[in-house]
Amino acid sequence: MATVYSGFDTRLDRVVAVKVMHSTLADDEAFVARFVREARSAARLQHPNVVAIFDQGEDHGRVFLVMELVGGRTLRAVLRERVRLDAGQALGVMEGLLTALAAAHDAGIVHRDVKPENVLVADSGLVKVADFGLARAIESSQHTVADGTLIGTVAYLAPEQVVSGAADARTDLYSAGVLLYEMLTGLVPFTGDTPLNVAYQHVNDDVPPPSAVQLDVPPSVDDIVLTATRRESADRYPDAHAMLTAVRRARNDYADSLGTTAQHTAVVRLDDAPTTVISLGRADRLGAARRGEPASPSRRRRRRTPLVVAIVVGVILGSVGAVGWWLGSGRYDDAPRFERLTQAQAETRARSLGVSLRIKEPSPFSETVPRGTVIDQDPEPGDRYRRGSTITVTISRGQDRVVIPDVLGKTEAEATALLEAQGLQVVPAPREYNREVPEGSVVEQVPGPSTARGTKRGSSVTLVVSKGPEPVTVPNVEGRPRGDAEAAVADAGLLSKVVQVFDDDVPTGIVISQNRPAGTTASRGDTLTLTVSKGPELVVVPDVGGKDRADAQSALDAAGLKARFIEFPGRRGKRVYDQDPSGGERVRRGSTVTCYLV
Repeated sequence: MATVYSGFDTRLDRVVAVKVMHSTLADDEAFVARFVREARSAARLQHPNVVAIFDQGEDHGRVFLVMELVGGRTLRAVLRERVRLDAGQALGVMEGLLTALAAAHDAGIVHRDVKPENVLVADSGLVKVADFGLARAIESSQHTVADGTLIGTVAYLAPEQVVSGAADARTDLYSAGVLLYEMLTGLVPFTGDTPLNVAYQHVNDDVPPPSAVQLDVPPSVDDIVLTATRRESADRYPDAHAMLTAVRRARNDYADSLGTTAQHTAVVRLDDAPTTVISLGRADRLGAARRGEPASPSRRRRRRTPLVVAIVVGVILGSVGAVGWWLGSGRYDDAPRFERLTQAQAETRARSLGVSLRIKEPSPFSETVPRGTVIDQDPEPGDRYRRGSTITVTISRGQDRVVIPDVLGKTEAEATALLEAQGLQVVPAPREYNREVPEGSVVEQVPGPSTARGTKRGSSVTLVVSKGPEPVTVPNVEGRPRGDAEAAVADAGLLSKVVQVFDDDVPTGIVISQNRPAGTTASRGDTLTLTVSKGPELVVVPDVGGKDRADAQSALDAAGLKARFIEFPGRRGKRVYDQDPSGGERVRRGSTVTCYLV
């Protein structure tokens, strides 16, 4: 929608960014008016985590913004280079983003297009958000309305933006939750062959927890993503302040787990050393060290008898204590975590820990846990269990997807039976008149037939059923001028067909008759035939001068005219020496031509 240049402000002696909108938008008066209003509103938003707007103007038909030039990279560039961030880094970016959103929402400004391209990480580490209000200006564009474009990159669209185009502060929180998911996993939650397919998933599917892809994501961070991306906006965080509080709490917990202290600033460092991967064996040893379980050091034996006696007594007392400990709590341990592991990973870990694993049948479906991944375990992670006993795990069968059949043209009963057989719910819609589809048959289904991916079992399919052709009343147009008659027929929902005939009594262009009686019922789109007068039929009078009486009679008969012969007094007329009307004149068919004979 725009091209961004580096520019120099000669008045204030500073380097700036100049965003010049493309000419297709600059030619749109509605867009320009909204663009100016949104620029003024966004310019009032002065915050360290918001890219400042210094000026706005127009030059030779191009509208532009003058903005703060931020040295650094977009978050998209960071992710392209690093693929994903660890939880601490991702939460640091979110803290800066949400700080900016909270300030904007307090000022009554909704971003509407939160995505990695609009989040900048300055060289100082400061997180800044750009393009507040620009998406709202784009929405007013006639170009956007005409081609049905969805504002906002489709991967980050909230369900309400897809369904109705509505957006509020919680819409920005949904996009922020998707952004956090992408930072943690390197992936967006929904992908598809077309933008419409991705938008459909936002409306009908829940965003899965990022730990389903990356096992090292803490549960508290999972909770942030899942709460922010609830499909119903009322179920999300009430505002950016509440989500920011949850992010800071999770950042504290993550720092505590690493033995560090979280610095709650909107600055994030992305040049840390890569995360070290610790094997299970090493992790167990680290855990033992943290629990204060020292190894038994070897000691020199001393030959003094009192020491030997003391050792023997100590061994006996220690053995008694160990037996008591074993009979009491020593037989028990904390259940290890198998949740979020694939079945193969869970079995490998169980063997390494000496745990007996049992797979619970039947396996359930899950919308959030991938197929073949542990969805539940008994006992739960951290619960006490007796060593040597069995831990039961439940393996997810993945998403329960079914194929939506094509029911267009089928009767309502047939369509309902086919859809319900697939485990889908049928939602009736108001019936519509339709000339092509018989009454009682399906005109439209929403959504349409499934792609190969299928749709969630239990989803709703809306059926629009035909009411057949719409009945209309035939108007009375006899005696009306042709133009008025055709307009009246069109207003009644009918097509008109005109047949023109000669008529001696009805003036030219007037409707003589119609093939359907006025006041009767027809179907919308039917054809009404109108018979329109061409006026009386005119013929050319033949020139019969010089012809004898018989030939003149024949010529006039052939022209559809009547002959009247008048002889010159005192002569026996044989030839026509004059006629009235003259030859070549046009008269009504059946008129009389007077011929004078000599």
